[in-house]
Amino acid sequence: MAASDAELTALVIATKNAAAFGELVRRHQGLVRAMLQRMCRNHALADDIAQDAFLRAFEKIGSFKGTGTFKSWLCSIAYTEFLKSARKRKAADRLLDGLKAEYQDEAEAPRDMGNVVDLDRALAELKEDERTVVVMCYSCGMSHSDVAEATGMPLGTVKSHANRGRAKMQAWFANAEVMA
Repeated sequence: MAASDAELTALVIATKNAAAFGELVRRHQGLVRAMLQRMCRNHALADDIAQDAFLRAFEKIGSFKGTGTFKSWLCSIAYTEFLKSARKRKAADRLLDGLKAEYQDEAEAPRDMGNVVDLDRALAELKEDERTVVVMCYSCGMSHSDVAEATGMPLGTVKSHANRGRAKMQAWFANAEVMA
């Protein structure tokens, strides 16, 4: 019989057992990577952030108190790493935009989005908090309570973002079908 997440976590906390932590990573890496891929819309970046999240989780495993699930604790760390990465990217983007403005003579042609309807484009239309909650709730299968714990948002805010995000996506898909 396989050890539970709680048993593996206790073993890692007590002995820093890398094999036990490796099993926890193996169990949850698909969920974490999928969550981050939907939030980032960039597979390579999501993998980098997931790796950082797992390293941070190993470093901070002693802070896991067991009050929630290991999955929600791990998603909380992944979300924090995502936010840190987003802040760094925004600062770098501002710098690059300033440099581009100096050297760019002509404006870029707008991208042709075509009639392709997909989930990533619909998610891109949501505000960052809405996208985060929608991905965690509907893509990762987390409860509203787990998402609230992982993000640090109040439960009511999570529910509002989930409902608002779902409604916006439904409208986006309905509009995309009309346009097709």
